[in-house]
Amino acid sequence: MQDWIHLRIRRQDGPETPAYWQEFRLPYAPDQNVVSVLMRLREHPVTIEGTWVEPVAWDSNCMEEVCGSCAMSINGVPRPSCSALIDDLAQPILLEPLPKFPVVRDLLVDRSRMDTGLSRVKAWIEIDGAWDIHEGAPRISPAEWSENYLYSRCMSCGCCMAACPQYGSHSDFIGPAPLAQVRLMNAHPTGRYDKTDRLHRIMATGGLSDCGNAQNCVRVCPKAIPLTTAIGELGRQTTLQALKDLFGRG
Repeated sequence: MQDWIHLRIRRQDGPETPAYWQEFRLPYAPDQNVVSVLMRLREHPVTIEGTWVEPVAWDSNCMEEVCGSCAMSINGVPRPSCSALIDDLAQPILLEPLPKFPVVRDLLVDRSRMDTGLSRVKAWIEIDGAWDIHEGAPRISPAEWSENYLYSRCMSCGCCMAACPQYGSHSDFIGPAPLAQVRLMNAHPTGRYDKTDRLHRIMATGGLSDCGNAQNCVRVCPKAIPLTTAIGELGRQTTLQALKDLFGRG
């Protein structure tokens, strides 16, 4: 049985400052996740060399793998830190900020570009709930509801974006998460009213055609969302939309 938890953390004091590494060692305790260890470290932020330093900055909220705010790179893999159990991780445990997003400080990143992508593709329903539930409301079969539910589990953690080689400051690509939400909204009975608009948005620069089909996104998604399936379905939808536009039937 191990006696210590060895952390190697990539730190950064601010957005414009250089990154550096610090190592910490804490007494081992069973059944801990990365967030709980970081909470312990915050109480006594002393490096292996015995130097007292500023507490490590990170973000967390629900502790139930629902909010997505605690995502970071753990041993080189983007994942939520609340569901990363210490007993399952090789040591030293490498903690780094989520790749592809600007660092605010230490393990805390700015994911506003992801919000911009969701806004760009109109990932919402304009008049959800406006139907009379007794008369005329569209029906959704249990099979269709179950299929759509897979995509509704997205918590905007950014793991899929961090793993995508096409996404980042070098590219205009909006990333897999917004694309999957287009698929979800286009399948909604009310959301279908804006389907053509959404398809035109992802047919523009930085949209669907910028996906390189690396499939890294679906491998790291903590909610097992079928992102590549969504991208494939959107490929068929955009092809049909292009034909409608060509023949004036959009």
